[in-house]
Amino acid sequence: MKRLLILLLLITPLFLSAQKKQGQALLDSLLQVIPTAKEDTNKVNLLNGLAQMYWQYSPDQGLNYGQQALSLAEKLDFKQGMGTAYMAIGINYRYKSDYQKALEYYKLALQINEETDNKHGIAAVYGNTCIVYIDLSDYANALDNGFKSLKINEAIKNKPGIASNYTNIGIVYDSQGDFAQALEYLLKALNLHRELNDKNRIAIVLTNIGIIYNEEKNYPKALEYLNQALEISLAMGNKSILSEVLGCLGDAYNGMADYSKALDYLSQAIKADEELGDKSAIAEKLTSTGLIYLSVAKDSAGIIKKEGSLSNSRETNLKKAIEYLSRAAEIHKEIGNLKELSENYRDLSTALELSGNYKAALQNHKLFMADKDSVFSEQSKIKLSKLETKREIELKDKQILIGKLEIAKKRNEAIFYIIGIVLLLLVIAFVYRNYATQKKLNILVTKEKKRSEDLLLNILPAEVANELKEKGSADARNFENVTVLFTDFVNFTSAGENMTPKELINELHVCFKAFDHIIDKYNIEKIKTIGDAYLVVSSLPVPEINHAEHVVKAAIEINHFMRDRLEQLGDKTFHVRIGIHTGSVVAGIVGVKKFAYDIWGDTVNVAARMEQNSEPGKINISQTTYDIIKDKFYCTFRGEIDAKNKGKLGMYFVEGAKE
Repeated sequence: MKRLLILLLLITPLFLSAQKKQGQALLDSLLQVIPTAKEDTNKVNLLNGLAQMYWQYSPDQGLNYGQQALSLAEKLDFKQGMGTAYMAIGINYRYKSDYQKALEYYKLALQINEETDNKHGIAAVYGNTCIVYIDLSDYANALDNGFKSLKINEAIKNKPGIASNYTNIGIVYDSQGDFAQALEYLLKALNLHRELNDKNRIAIVLTNIGIIYNEEKNYPKALEYLNQALEISLAMGNKSILSEVLGCLGDAYNGMADYSKALDYLSQAIKADEELGDKSAIAEKLTSTGLIYLSVAKDSAGIIKKEGSLSNSRETNLKKAIEYLSRAAEIHKEIGNLKELSENYRDLSTALELSGNYKAALQNHKLFMADKDSVFSEQSKIKLSKLETKREIELKDKQILIGKLEIAKKRNEAIFYIIGIVLLLLVIAFVYRNYATQKKLNILVTKEKKRSEDLLLNILPAEVANELKEKGSADARNFENVTVLFTDFVNFTSAGENMTPKELINELHVCFKAFDHIIDKYNIEKIKTIGDAYLVVSSLPVPEINHAEHVVKAAIEINHFMRDRLEQLGDKTFHVRIGIHTGSVVAGIVGVKKFAYDIWGDTVNVAARMEQNSEPGKINISQTTYDIIKDKFYCTFRGEIDAKNKGKLGMYFVEGAKE
């Protein structure tokens, strides 16, 4: 019976999945990069990638790269790399049939992935643990871990992981002889892989379904799925899958007694395996081919139809049976597969006896019996090893549980002891502590009250803050005569190209902090900053007679500050542009959460237009403001602009104070 193709759940680093190279080409590429790679997280990922690829070539080499990745990840405290390394090491131990070691490293991988809340990693650990328990024929634990992995993958919507879970759960059910459940999960996997358009995995699942139908002897159904797998594997040029599909097709036609087609597909499969260098697979298909020729040779009644490479000559078919079985035996002997070698000797003995070569037949029968005893001994050792592994795992789990219970018991005893002491101290100290606590609480309440009031005054004007505290709300008010100032940094975006984000924000903070100090001198109310823009207003909420004059003086100081800043820092600071207008506004609080004091009206819009039409290092004022301050400042008329609902407005550059 062919074994179904299991799908590993790997945590391959993202950069590997982006590589165009695959298989041996990718492996060779990574091996060239490793010697010159820096000792950083990227090298950890490279080493983990090699470890996860080498299981199919040399598990010992895979373990070597996995340990290198783990050492470097521990040195860098790279948790994700450590988790992936544990997983890769476990996979290689599994392919060395050291299941206990594999499970130990999977548990370490699970701990790291749980610490870092890596859901993909946790799901992969459970999925690969399921595979180890399949190897151990512990199907209850295999299903438990398979469903744990499936639950997490479904929660994080990891469709490739879900599809792999479906495949492996189907394999567990097949191993238990529950073909209906196996097919149900494999068909789910097939639908999901088709949705993901993962051609290689579609072909693998189709092949698995074909194998199950072969086991059920439902050969027409098996052919339906295997032919689909064949079409895909040919199109993809995946010789590894192609070899499996061709072999399964040979099995199906052999089961249907269509030996000519069976031999044709087995011949193609052998060629594919020879190109891959897969000796075990070659020997398996050579054996199947030899047995077909042996079955035909035994057909003395002539029931079997002789077509294709089959001959009507009994001697010719026997000769081919002996040839193929002998080649298979040589390979099985070379790779040390005693079980298959023993069966080859048995079948060769039968073929040689039919051909009349009784001496060679007897010799092969003796070899069969000798190897049969060796196989039985080896199988017994394997079974005992698996049982011992399961027993050691169970004992280790029990020891861990007992250890946890002992720790919990000691912890509870310590907690009860500490609680007793604490309660005693609390009773003794309660009277003395009550007075001190109350006193501290009063001081704390006073401090917090002052802090809250200071914070409120930092957000709102004092009059508005008092109204808000008294009424729980503050009414919007109209102010007929105020002066509004807007600033904006002209080269903010380009300056950001010469500074890091932190330097950019720090420079913005220094400038706005200086602006805050300047407007405080003139009793001007700051409204808000909008990105790199700065908005203030004078004569609200408390009226101010010289509001326009104060705003212009503040603007001149702001301009001087930025000019000095530019001389010191150059392109590490900004050019400022200032606009001023005088008129009426509405002011009040906006919203009920994170409330802010704001102003609205045409005056604000015109002030913004003044700023937009100003120039770097200049103060641009409106005609209205000019009419108020013209006797105290030198100004230059610079033309008019159109203002919405205002018509044309004159503009002036402020050159300096007349005093």
